[in-house]
Amino acid sequence: MISMTLLGLLGLLALFILLALRMPVALSMLGVGFVGTVIANANQFISVGMASEQAWARGWTIAYSNLAGETFEAASNLNLLVIPMFVLMGTLAGVSGMSKDLFAAAYSWMGHFRGGLASATIAACAGFAALSGSSLASAVTMGRVALPEMKRYKYADSLATGSVAAGGTLGFLIPPSGGMIIYAVLTEQSIGRLFMAGVFPGIILTLLFIGAIYLVVARKPEAGPCGERSGWEDRLASLGRAAPILGVVLVTIGGMYTGFFTPVEASSVGAFFTLLVALWRRSLTLKAVRDVIIQTMNATGTVFLIIIGAFVFIPFMSMTGLPAELVTFLTALPIGDIGVLLVIILAYMFLGMFLESMAMLVLTIPVVIPIAIGLDWDLIWFGIIVVIVLEMGMISPPVGINVFIVKSIAPEVPMSQIFRGIWPFWFAMAAMIGLLILFPKIALFLPQTIVGR
Repeated sequence: MISMTLLGLLGLLALFILLALRMPVALSMLGVGFVGTVIANANQFISVGMASEQAWARGWTIAYSNLAGETFEAASNLNLLVIPMFVLMGTLAGVSGMSKDLFAAAYSWMGHFRGGLASATIAACAGFAALSGSSLASAVTMGRVALPEMKRYKYADSLATGSVAAGGTLGFLIPPSGGMIIYAVLTEQSIGRLFMAGVFPGIILTLLFIGAIYLVVARKPEAGPCGERSGWEDRLASLGRAAPILGVVLVTIGGMYTGFFTPVEASSVGAFFTLLVALWRRSLTLKAVRDVIIQTMNATGTVFLIIIGAFVFIPFMSMTGLPAELVTFLTALPIGDIGVLLVIILAYMFLGMFLESMAMLVLTIPVVIPIAIGLDWDLIWFGIIVVIVLEMGMISPPVGINVFIVKSIAPEVPMSQIFRGIWPFWFAMAAMIGLLILFPKIALFLPQTIVGR
């Protein structure tokens, strides 16, 4: 016999050991959740007097049944159709040259300012994030476009690479965010309302990033020299070339806000219009079509496997009662709601130094959501805070994944320079969290206006 609380702690320990051994997060959760379910059920049957051999047989049967049922539930969830559709939309946008048009438009309007190229990179990342929903895709795509330009104008390596790494994280916040989709599924929240909740924080965080660049170049002007000033004719022409991507974003986000589309329908419409733009531009060669299909299938398969692993792991954690005990412990502390929230944020920041953001999300949801419910927090608002803290982890040393993505694009830049460049943006994210704590309406205004639609 083993206590359920101890079993939960051992399960978490086993999970972290597997992750430290570089086991994929989905398979780690799947394995720990499955074995843990066997042990937990056998333990319960033995405790009521069932013979040990029979109890273990029943435990295995229940675990296999749970594995099959949760896998089918994840694979047949209609709401999860948004994942392949938005991934397809972002991939099509990349091969059709929309990303280059976005950067060109942002550069023509902002490039002549000091630090303007870095600011244009942030703006272009925000625009591309509204199509791809992926931080990695935003960092890779915009890095390949923007870094050569900033190198040409002799930008400081730290500012150039830091702006790309930080700008890429906007793909995790600005809808259609893949992280928000998983959060919505695991917490049973509305995907559409979560998307709407990310709009204003995404815009404000983009402006905070640009403000961080302004402060850097104000202190050190040579870090971000001015670029060439574009004439009004060139600016308007660049806006015209970027109009298709802006139109697709307005149709998908606007359709969800007005209630004309559900998130699933909006993702399909967005993918269809992006396909039309790609066909109109004649950018879909046979090789491009093959690459689009493979990239979409790979990304979709990875996300679905993570969700299936979470669906198996979360019930196991609930059986152990560990989340409930943690809720009781934290709510009893004399630090108030804000104190508990700060503890959770600091825990996320610490984990972000070692774990990938998607792994952190699925691992921590079973623990933190019962706390949020126990303290009567709005789960939409809390989800936006969690997503921003996860963004901070994407650029935090020593594991910040976006930093390694940028390093792969600019191998000649030392890692120390890249990490030095991310700190102004890291503090901008911290400021955004502070604003959300002080003014929850920043995240809740739009979702509340679509209630009942």
